[in-house]
Amino acid sequence: MAETTTMALEDVLGEDGGYGGSDGVSTLGIPDIIVIVLYFVFVLAVGLFSSWRSERGSTSGYFLGGRNMHWIPVGASLFASNIGSGHFIGLAGSGAASGIGVAGFEQSAIYILMLLGWLFVPVYTSSQVYTMPEYLKERFGGQRIRVYLSFLALLLYIFTKISADLYAGALFIQLALNKTSSEWLYLSILFLLAVAAIFTIAGGLTAVVWTDFVQTILMIFGALILMVMSFKEVGGYTALVERYPYAVASVRAVGSNNATCGEPPADYMNLLRTIEPGKSNFPWTGMVFGLTINSIWYWCTDQVIVQRTLASRNMIHAKAGCILASYLKFLPLWLLVFPGMAARILYPDRVACASPEECQKICGSPGGCSNIAYAELVLQLLPQGLSGLMLAVMMAALMSSLTSIFNSASTIFTVDVWTLVRKWGGKCCRKDGTGKISEREKLIVGRVFVAVLVGVSVIWIPVIQNTGNSQLFDYIQSISSFLAPPICAVYLLAIFWARTTEPGAFWGLMVGLAIGLLRFILEFSYTVPACGAGDDTRGQFLMVTVAKVHYLHFSCILWIITGVVTISISLMTCPIPEHSLYRLTYWSRKDDRPRVPIEDAYKTPSVTNGRSMHVADPDHDPNKLTPVEEAKNAAASLYEPPFWKAVVNWNAIICLVLSTFVIGFFA
Repeated sequence: MAETTTMALEDVLGEDGGYGGSDGVSTLGIPDIIVIVLYFVFVLAVGLFSSWRSERGSTSGYFLGGRNMHWIPVGASLFASNIGSGHFIGLAGSGAASGIGVAGFEQSAIYILMLLGWLFVPVYTSSQVYTMPEYLKERFGGQRIRVYLSFLALLLYIFTKISADLYAGALFIQLALNKTSSEWLYLSILFLLAVAAIFTIAGGLTAVVWTDFVQTILMIFGALILMVMSFKEVGGYTALVERYPYAVASVRAVGSNNATCGEPPADYMNLLRTIEPGKSNFPWTGMVFGLTINSIWYWCTDQVIVQRTLASRNMIHAKAGCILASYLKFLPLWLLVFPGMAARILYPDRVACASPEECQKICGSPGGCSNIAYAELVLQLLPQGLSGLMLAVMMAALMSSLTSIFNSASTIFTVDVWTLVRKWGGKCCRKDGTGKISEREKLIVGRVFVAVLVGVSVIWIPVIQNTGNSQLFDYIQSISSFLAPPICAVYLLAIFWARTTEPGAFWGLMVGLAIGLLRFILEFSYTVPACGAGDDTRGQFLMVTVAKVHYLHFSCILWIITGVVTISISLMTCPIPEHSLYRLTYWSRKDDRPRVPIEDAYKTPSVTNGRSMHVADPDHDPNKLTPVEEAKNAAASLYEPPFWKAVVNWNAIICLVLSTFVIGFFA
């Protein structure tokens, strides 16, 4: 596979080392190099300055920015953490392949961001947790759910988020630098990983959020320039819509059903599409229901996203950050999807290649080369200087995602994994026999784990190079549909149904994992042959379970099964005492009574006048407050001044109305 990739890139670059395209040679010049150097100097300065100003000496300061972040960097960081290089490559690639349907993922996020700010964050904030697995530990007691979700989250970070972004960044950088050798690829990726790790290790979440803020501005500015030039090149919006269905490659294969490969779908300008199996990548039932399930997992329960809102100085700033991110989510349709469609019009023989042999030569993937759409625009349309700017934009997108993932992964490992390791096996190493962990040890472990992640990411690069997918965004979303629905179901029940018990949640997760892994194995063990590459020889069972059930529909099925199992077992087991659920459900989020840890609830339910005398986890009580004071402070953290509460609420309504209009307009 490595030899195939190199041969394909040689065809792309040409014998003279220049970028082979429809219009001459494109190389990085001196202006491009200057722009890239200035970018790195500026971003490094911002990162180091914010690191110096941040509260790096405490767990709260390092992992949650001291819970004192302003809404503007919070919102920008939410957007930048989501829009990585995988989105630049993936959204533009899907736009080139099938039109605007993929933009439904971005519009859906606006609704879910409101759920995050108004329903989920209040519970997380009042429960005073650092991580999502920690929340479930507080909610259900025990450690098995916390440990399972911690390791699942870390695996997902390494093998989906990091790998997808590095694959997309590597694809772009290889084409931009006109270098085919693996040495150049490794040097580029190592440099990006090193800079991202420096930000994360040195300054924690504060440095990550502020560099995300700078890089969000850069991403939007650079992508806006390319969007304008793309529309200008194709003749404007109307011309783009009219010319897109005729943008086909000159060499096309014939599929197994005698249909010509490479034909754009007839509903390329529709967000809501047919549910007939095999007719659409984005059936409307899946986009309405299945996507909502996946989005709730991603935006409302994933550590990378939620950690930004938990760093807000109060609820108003958390909600305002969600609103800012929601407004920014209107942009990808215009900044990424439409330019991807323009790339197909401008370079149909390359972006819309429809012969497995031709696609193999162009990009090394017989399934198609739509993933190169955005890189094609950058290297063919932009003059020197601006090409360097867009390369810096891609680097910004890659690093903003990596820094977010590194920080969140180190938080999960330190709080949810290392803490348990020290408690279970570290008592013999402590003079007091408690196995307690100092603040200094937590910070050291968090920083060392970032370095470990960097090492694993580098080792994974050769694998990424050999896993090219014709539509990267489809790959990312399908993985989520196989693993995310059980997590979504359990979090929803944990927050909104007090009767949910630990055995119910655990076995719901286990059943969901088993079914999801079965679909995952079937999906990637027997891949669909590329159009024109031969007949689909998969068995009848596989055709029914995989080919006929869209991954978004499978998400709905898996979510329902997990919910039924969780509810059934919860009803058959003893309920959790009410005094152990204060501020852990949406309905009790403002309760100012001290919470009895579930481990103690059945042993010593000593409650005086309705107020427990037990103290929660002492690791999260640095000020040594009394149980009553701690509970009152946690409940008071949800207070919102009436004027600003009205401001964020009206902005949320306006944002939702605008999103509904966009969906209706393109439905």
